Amino acid sequence: MDYKKVPIILDAFRFVVPLVLLIAGVLWWGKTGLAIVLVLLALFVVWFFRNPERTAPPDPGVIVSPADGRVLKIEEVDEDELLGGTWTKVSIFMSIFNVHVNRSPCQGVVRAIRYRKGKFFSANMDKASTENERNSLVIETDGGTKIAVIQIAGLIARRIVCWVREEGVLQRGERFGLIRFGSRLEVFMPVDSDVLVKVGDRVKAGYTKVGKLP
Repeated sequence: MDYKKVPIILDAFRFVVPLVLLIAGVLWWGKTGLAIVLVLLALFVVWFFRNPERTAPPDPGVIVSPADGRVLKIEEVDEDELLGGTWTKVSIFMSIFNVHVNRSPCQGVVRAIRYRKGKFFSANMDKASTENERNSLVIETDGGTKIAVIQIAGLIARRIVCWVREEGVLQRGERFGLIRFGSRLEVFMPVDSDVLVKVGDRVKAGYTKVGKLP
C-alpha cells in the first residue's frame, strides 16, 4: 500500500496493534478504567500519524514549509557540512500535536542524504540544532539551486523516517519522511532569498510559503 494515499501513516500500526492486544487483555482481567485510558492512548496514536492531503502553491521559486509547527528562529548561518558558505536557516518546531509528515520544500533531485547520530535534547532548544540526531537532505532545484532540509529528533522523538533515496525526484510539497513524537525541521535557502515568515508564525507542511528564491 502506498503511504502517500492513506489517511493514516502505516507506522501507526506498530504502536496501535500492541495497544489493542493490551486493551483486550486488560478487559479480560476486568480493569475497565485502565482499558479506557489505553483506548484514549490508541486514539491519540492514530491521530498523531494522520496524513492529510495538501496542495502546494504553484508559484515558481517558492520554498514551502517542510513541517507543520511554529517558526522558532530565522538566521544567517555558515553551513559547512552539507552546502558550504552562508545560508538563511528557518527552524520549525513540531509539538506532539502537529502533523508529523515531512514534505519537500521545493521541486528537485535529492543529491545527498546524510544521517548522523546524536543526542535527544528538547527540539525547541538551540543546542538541538547542532547536537541532536538528524537526517539531512540536499535537494537541487531545476534551476541548479541547492536547498537543504534537516529532520532533527527531539526529547520524545526517537525515530527519524526518510522515504526517499539519493537521486530521487521530489515535487514541491511531496511527502518525504516522518519524525515520531515531537521534533524540529530546518530548511536552508540562499541568503538572497526573500523570507516570507517571521518568528512565531504557525506554518503547514507543503502549503505555507516560507521563502522565495531570487
